[in-house]
Amino acid sequence: MNVYDRLASFGKKDVPGGSVFDMDTIRGELAEKIDRSADGLTYTFHIRQGATWHDGTPVEAEDIKWSLDRAVSAASNSKAQMNNGSMTSPDQFKVVGERQVEIKTERPDRLTLATFCVPYIPMFNSKLAKQHATSDDPWAINWLKENTAGGGAYVVESNRPGQQVVLRRNEKWKNGPDGALPFFQRVIVQTIPDISARASLLERGDADLTLDAAASDIPGLEQRGRVQVVAVPQSNAWQSIALNTLAAPFDDVKLRQAVAAALPYEDMFNAALFGRGQRLFGADWTQPPRNVIPQPMPFRHNLDKAKKLLSESGHASGLKTSFSFPASASATAEPMAALIKESLAKIGIEVAVQKLPDAQMATAVSERRLPMFFDFFTAWLPTSEYVTRIFLTATTRWNPSGWNDAIATKLGDDARYETDKAKYDAMIGQVIERYLAATPVVMLWHPNHDAVVAKNIKGYTYWFHRGADYRDLKRV
Repeated sequence: MNVYDRLASFGKKDVPGGSVFDMDTIRGELAEKIDRSADGLTYTFHIRQGATWHDGTPVEAEDIKWSLDRAVSAASNSKAQMNNGSMTSPDQFKVVGERQVEIKTERPDRLTLATFCVPYIPMFNSKLAKQHATSDDPWAINWLKENTAGGGAYVVESNRPGQQVVLRRNEKWKNGPDGALPFFQRVIVQTIPDISARASLLERGDADLTLDAAASDIPGLEQRGRVQVVAVPQSNAWQSIALNTLAAPFDDVKLRQAVAAALPYEDMFNAALFGRGQRLFGADWTQPPRNVIPQPMPFRHNLDKAKKLLSESGHASGLKTSFSFPASASATAEPMAALIKESLAKIGIEVAVQKLPDAQMATAVSERRLPMFFDFFTAWLPTSEYVTRIFLTATTRWNPSGWNDAIATKLGDDARYETDKAKYDAMIGQVIERYLAATPVVMLWHPNHDAVVAKNIKGYTYWFHRGADYRDLKRV
């Protein structure tokens, strides 16, 4: 989003701790106006007057048509993302004026417009890209891996993969929320693998921003006061413990519920994140106060309840299983693992802890070979029905437990096209009830997004993609 514009963008809003994206407010980015038909089946994007590509040529409707055709046709992540907005064919996109492109869907999908806000749907200078297309690569995928054909706020001045990227401001860019240029004329993005080393650079005044600081480093950074820490819960991301519902022993719902009752939630939260985040456990409701997924669930540490459920599952004498996590998540998952092992032992479940190389972990999860494991997800379009379809009931790896509930699946699918809010909320409420009863995944918390920022930098915003948007920043 720093180099390529999208047709639209989410807005921003202030929350305790900082600013975050606002999915309920969508503005045009490369489009200066967006019309939606009354039946919700047609969107017309009006391209911003005077918009140009980095090479100075004007942005034309044919460029937008080509970019959208590419998004649904080329073998890339864009294709799946477009499908989430009910866009699967170039036939759905039509140039209807000098600067107008019309998009049609068969049903009024609530995510169609939001889809145009994600970085997977960039707009390309089609004339430049097509110069580098071949019969084997008609969408210039290979050329665009090392070159750009955009018109965004910044131009790539230099790129040393894995080391450094230098961005130069596009002085003709006018697609921001107020039409103003970004504050910074030049941005240098340096790759520094060591998290603590990055924070130290900021404290010395040698850098302005670093993301994903270690939770253990944050208290010290705040105490020393040389930098500011923008800390907000990642409302569209959650860490969880997944239980494989497709194989023994966790194909038994009573056993899954027993584990959920035995987890030492508060201790895990403090050990893993130093309490930095928003709890998704410990609620005391019998009926959810909001029909929203995720939200705090009535998962509580209760060993007596856990022992009873374990007995009802036929494992009164206990069992052996394992808890796995990827090596890259060690800082979070390793302290959790020790506590899980200790707590489950109290009800007779012997847990072997497995720290696996990331690639091995990913393969094992995809092949459904792990019984119980740590997982971390980010939903770019975090509506409740999207979370249901992608992360709770899908047949893909993104549904870590493999939960297969026909009713919940249908509810998620139907809610996608439901335009009546009351009916939509009722559908999500039913999904919550079924999820809670089945307990395929124990959602634990939204971890904080901790951005360490120089004290004279303002405007940092947490975006759904968890990356920095340099267009937001200014020095004061």
